[in-house]
Amino acid sequence: MTAGPEHGAAAPRSAAARRVAVIGPHILDVLGRPVESIPAGQGSARLTEIRATAAGTAGGTAVDLAKLGNSVFSIGAVGTDLLADILIAALAAHGVDTGGIVRTTAAQTSATILPIRPNGERPALHVPGATRLLRIGDIDLAALAGFDAVLLGGPDALSGLSGPDLAAVVTAAKDGGALVAVDVLHPGSLQDFARITAALGGADWFWPNADQLLALTGRADLELAVADVLALGTGGVAVTLGADGCLVTARRGGARSASNLIHLPAPAVPVVDTTGCGDGFDAGMLTGLLLGCDPIDAARLGVACGALVATGLGSDAGLQSLRQVLDFLGASTTAISTAERTA
Repeated sequence: MTAGPEHGAAAPRSAAARRVAVIGPHILDVLGRPVESIPAGQGSARLTEIRATAAGTAGGTAVDLAKLGNSVFSIGAVGTDLLADILIAALAAHGVDTGGIVRTTAAQTSATILPIRPNGERPALHVPGATRLLRIGDIDLAALAGFDAVLLGGPDALSGLSGPDLAAVVTAAKDGGALVAVDVLHPGSLQDFARITAALGGADWFWPNADQLLALTGRADLELAVADVLALGTGGVAVTLGADGCLVTARRGGARSASNLIHLPAPAVPVVDTTGCGDGFDAGMLTGLLLGCDPIDAARLGVACGALVATGLGSDAGLQSLRQVLDFLGASTTAISTAERTA
C-alpha cells in the first residue's frame, strides 16, 4: 500500500535522501535493571546491567531514526558538563549530526536516573536541566528548508520557546517542503495544549500517547480528544497505547476523521524496559512516511519499532536497523510492501 499525494504523506525517498531534523529535549539517561527495591540506608544491590543512553523526545528519536537509515540533524540545548560530552558522543556514535546542539553554562545537561523494575516499568528521577533553555535564535529557521522531515519533539518542555516561536518553527519547515510531526514529553495539561496549539495546527502529524492526549485536551474520550486536535488543522493523529499498539486517523472522503480511527495492535515481545518506546514509534512512523508508505502502514512500522525498543535496556536498545524491523513485521503481521521495495 503506497501513499498518494496527500497531506502528511511523502514521495518515496532513498536512505541518502531521507534528511530529518529533530528539535527538542536531549537527555542523558542512566538506567539499571532489575531494581526490585531501593536499599535502605547505605545498603547496596547487585544489578544485571547499567547503561547510559541518549534519550528525550528529540535525542532518543534521533538515534532510532539514524538506526533506520535516515540522515539526522539534532537541535537542542545541553550543558557544558561531562553529561553533555557523553550525550553528544552517544549521538555521534550512531551517525547523528550534533551541529545544531547548543551548549550553555546556565544549567546542567538534562538527565534522568531510571531504576527499571523486573516487569519493565520505569520510575524516573529527573533533572529538567538545559532543555528548557533552547531559544528561537538557536535554531536556523532558513536551514529547515533543507530537510525532508522535521520532528518537533517535546515542545511542551521547551519553555524557552513561546507559542509563536514554536509555530514559526513549524511554518519554516512546512514552507521549505518538509513533512512536520510533533510529539510531547510531559504528562500533559490544558496550559501545555494552549501553548502548542498553533504549532499543532500547522503540523502534518501529532503523536502523543493516550494519557498525554487526554490530559492535554481535558477529555475523557480519545475520539473526542483526537477531534479537538484535528479541528486545529493538524493533518493526522496517531495515539500510542503502550502494549495495546496505537490508534491512527485514516482518510475518509478526502479528510481524516476522529470517527475513522484505526486500531493497530502491538506484536507480543518479551519486555525488558519500556523506556523510549514512544521515541521508537515516532522514528518508525516517520521513516515509513518518508519511504512512501500509506499512514496506516507507516504506523505499523512505528508500532513494530516501539515493540523492539522494549526488548532491551534503554531508548536505543532492541532496535537495530530497518531490515530488522521489516523482518520482525514479516514474522508477526503482513509486511509493508512499499518499505520492502524501497529499503
